[in-house]
Amino acid sequence: MRKQDLWRDREKRLACSAGSPAEQVKALVDLLAGKRGQLLQAHNKMPDSPLRSQSDGKSSTGRGSNRGGYLNPLTLPWDLTCFALCHTDSRIRKHCEALLSRVGNDPELDSPSHRLANLMLVEGLTDLQLREHDFTQVEATRGVWHPARAITLDRLFLPLSRVSIPPRISITIGVAGVGKTTLVRHFVRCWARGQVGKDFSVVLPLTFRDLNTYEKLSADRLICSIFPNTGDASLGVTAPDRALLVLDGLDECKTPLEFSNTMACTDPKKEIQVDHLVTNIIRGNLFPEISVWITSRPSAAGQIPGGLVDRMTEIRGLTEEEIKVCLEQTFPEDQNLSGQVLSQVQANRALYLMCTIPAFCRLTGMALGHLYHTRLAVHDTELPLPQTLCELYSWYFRMALGGEGQDKGKVTPRIEQVTQGARKMVGTLGRLAFHGLVKKKYVFYEQDIKAFGMDLTLLQSTLCSCLLQREETLASSAAYCFTHLSLQEFMAATYYYSASKRAIFDLFTESGMSWPRLGFLAHFRCAAQRATQAKDGRLDVFLRFLSGLLSPRVNTLLAGSLLVQGEHQSYRAQVAELLQGLLRPDTAVCARAINVLYCLHELQHTELACSVEEAMQSGALAGMTSPLHRKALAYLLQMSDICSPEANLSLCLSQSVLQSLLPQLLYCQSLSLAENQIGNKGAKALARSLLVNRSLITLDLRSNAIGPQGAKALADALKINRTLTSLSLQSNVIKDDGVMCMAEALVSNHTISVLQLQKNRIGPRGAQQMAGALKQNRILKELMFSSNTIGDKGAMALAEALKVNQGLESLDLQSNAISNTGVAVLMRALCTNQTLSSLNLRENSISPEGAQVLAQALCMNNVLKHLDLTANLLHDQGAQAIAVAVGKNDSLTHLHLQWNFIQAGAARALGQALQLNRTLTTLDLQENAIGDEGASAVAGALKVNTTLTALYLQVASIGTQGAQALGEALAVNRTLEILDLRGNNVGIAGAKALANALKLNSSLRRLNLQENSLGMDGAIYVATALSENRGLHHINLQGNPIGESGARKISEAIKTNAPMCTVEM
Repeated sequence: MRKQDLWRDREKRLACSAGSPAEQVKALVDLLAGKRGQLLQAHNKMPDSPLRSQSDGKSSTGRGSNRGGYLNPLTLPWDLTCFALCHTDSRIRKHCEALLSRVGNDPELDSPSHRLANLMLVEGLTDLQLREHDFTQVEATRGVWHPARAITLDRLFLPLSRVSIPPRISITIGVAGVGKTTLVRHFVRCWARGQVGKDFSVVLPLTFRDLNTYEKLSADRLICSIFPNTGDASLGVTAPDRALLVLDGLDECKTPLEFSNTMACTDPKKEIQVDHLVTNIIRGNLFPEISVWITSRPSAAGQIPGGLVDRMTEIRGLTEEEIKVCLEQTFPEDQNLSGQVLSQVQANRALYLMCTIPAFCRLTGMALGHLYHTRLAVHDTELPLPQTLCELYSWYFRMALGGEGQDKGKVTPRIEQVTQGARKMVGTLGRLAFHGLVKKKYVFYEQDIKAFGMDLTLLQSTLCSCLLQREETLASSAAYCFTHLSLQEFMAATYYYSASKRAIFDLFTESGMSWPRLGFLAHFRCAAQRATQAKDGRLDVFLRFLSGLLSPRVNTLLAGSLLVQGEHQSYRAQVAELLQGLLRPDTAVCARAINVLYCLHELQHTELACSVEEAMQSGALAGMTSPLHRKALAYLLQMSDICSPEANLSLCLSQSVLQSLLPQLLYCQSLSLAENQIGNKGAKALARSLLVNRSLITLDLRSNAIGPQGAKALADALKINRTLTSLSLQSNVIKDDGVMCMAEALVSNHTISVLQLQKNRIGPRGAQQMAGALKQNRILKELMFSSNTIGDKGAMALAEALKVNQGLESLDLQSNAISNTGVAVLMRALCTNQTLSSLNLRENSISPEGAQVLAQALCMNNVLKHLDLTANLLHDQGAQAIAVAVGKNDSLTHLHLQWNFIQAGAARALGQALQLNRTLTTLDLQENAIGDEGASAVAGALKVNTTLTALYLQVASIGTQGAQALGEALAVNRTLEILDLRGNNVGIAGAKALANALKLNSSLRRLNLQENSLGMDGAIYVATALSENRGLHHINLQGNPIGESGARKISEAIKTNAPMCTVEM
């Protein structure tokens, strides 16, 4: 199957020797089938064979000749390598012309969206894709296609690397309506124009709609059907390139493919069942040397064994911007209307998710456009917008009926005036849709239409054109399908709703014989049972529509055409009770149960879901853990806005609830399960789900109790999982053994970029194991190791890793008992490391000696941006050394020196450094007794510094003199945005100085003067100054003895002078 794509000269001449068109086709089939040896032997026996006469003589050896009789494709020009011709390329040209005429003139093919030009490489099908309805796949994943390796259309069939080979079997999957056929047509058009697929001699496109017209077919007839006789030029193969067979729409194949029960066939002339023919082509028994490209919905693609698939790609849905473009294209002449429709789509989360499917987006646009036109026509701007799926499709159906009136040259009729003929046609189409849905049949042919008693001429009406689309097949017969799968399901539901009121037998039974079922409720119960028992979810949306037809608003919309005014009232309450009965305690939380909640939503019976949603918002979810509430929670995880950015389920799930909700929880993108008492067993259950999960990106498990064994289970899952990028295991007592397992996983994992392991009793041994992993891992960007006990030994091991690692950007070693010894080794590593930009060493034991080594590293390192040395033992000597380094450093942006026994001497040194430094934006000196002298030194630097934006001087023993110096600096400084002076003693005079500065300053945004003995007069100075300041957004005056009357005065002054400024008093 993996042979070189080179054909010998003798084989080319053999193809040229074919005479009649039939022999030409046979030659092509035999070559595609790999029967080179047999053909050569047969023709060598012919005395007049040009192949024989030329092979007996000596070959010419001129410039450009090929050794060994092989033709090098790289030495041939395009016009030779792309077409399989011997004397002329007329047949291929006619083939290309025929292809161009078949794909039509769809504007989308001329300017396809970026998503069709770039497909996503996927590793296989998920359980969700294999088992669930297309709508469920979009809803469960929240309409988000997760980042994956992209492959452009022109490289779709090329090797992925220099050492790999081209794929033989390629599959492109996508949910219904996402654009698979559009993609194929775009590719075929581009190939026919010589723009892509230049390594293919010939592209043979075929749809399963074409194949369905045959009962039996041979391989050579298959080629003849795609590549008919189009001229007298002999058909040979002069180019060594490959052929591509395209099979579009596997999900529309009328017979499922059974690879385990299909007999092997290697004879291209033997006629066999079409599904057997496709199976043998995929297996390589027929046409082993051609490439095969299959498109399919995900569930149908699961019929093909994974071992036979060389490459799988997926078409992603529309982005927010692409949805906007799609709606604008729906209303090219009315941008105002497209804007209104877009606003409605964005306001309805469930609707927005489904609009990531292009076909659904266009259908939605037309339905909402008709609604807005109706509002104008009837002068009713209060006409309600659709809130459910069934309401939306009801508006689309009304649009189709309105088109029926226009088709007859009449004014758009009232819904009550729909003709009897239109009702009959809708009933027949509904019956066709329902029986097709039951039989998994989505394509219908003329004989199917006739079998249901419909006149084919009626299919040309505007009504039918809104519901059905027609396509010619290669067999010169027409194929019909509903505009979108969901439209077939809607029409099927309307038929079932109408028929069930008079039927006495089960409508799902093909023979029409079953136990008697009388009344609508009996039939609805039957449909609900069928839907909940279906393993593939194919009746889920049908049941939603059937439920929606009982809602009051849908009844109003469709009364007079499909429904009888008010008839829903006698069924609605009983159907709601019946649906809730399907959520009984003994049923698992699964997709079928969640679909029942969607049905209740369509029915506008949302009390259960609303109660759980309110509990989530109020933080009372912990008390709602019954089986019924769990199912409602799983439903909300998919469609509620409050779960959209992150599903925060902290402090509310027991282990049993967690395990029952796991499949739905892991469809989220970001999930917080903090503080839920998850133990070893819960972690193992999570790990099993992570093995196959492709949705979850961020998982927060902080403050649980998973222990070493739970960490091991999660680590084993990370060796396989390829989507999780952030994992928090803070406060989980995983200890050294758990970290060792995590380290082992990081060696092979290529997606985790953030790992939080704070407060886990990790010692030197665990840190050494993690360091070993960092020497090999290049993906991890952030490692949080704070509040452990790794000590100097652990720090030294991590330092050795930093010398090698070129991926880690942030390392948090807060509170780890690291002394000068460990810091010295870490700083030596910083002299060579080129990626670490953030280092947290707060709450360790770094003394002035360690600070000297740290300062030396800062003079050499030009990468580190954030350095936190809070709560160490630097004193003036150590801080002065760091200050000198800051004056020379050109990368540091944030420096935290809080609570380090720093005094005025170090503050003076830092002031001098700020006059030289051009990168530092944040300086934190809080809880250091720098006094007025130190504050004045820093203030002097602010007069010339142009980069510092945040200065923290809380509890720094600053009095009036220091405040006055800072006021003078603020009067000229144009960059400082945050000044925090909380817990000092600036007094009234200091407040006055700062207030005067505010009249001139335009950059400050936040000022904290909390607990500064301002008094009422000082506070009034500040409040009055705000009349001349328009930049300040927030000021804190709490903790000052202002009094009630003073607070009133200040409040009035602020309202008058600075109404946009927030003041805390």
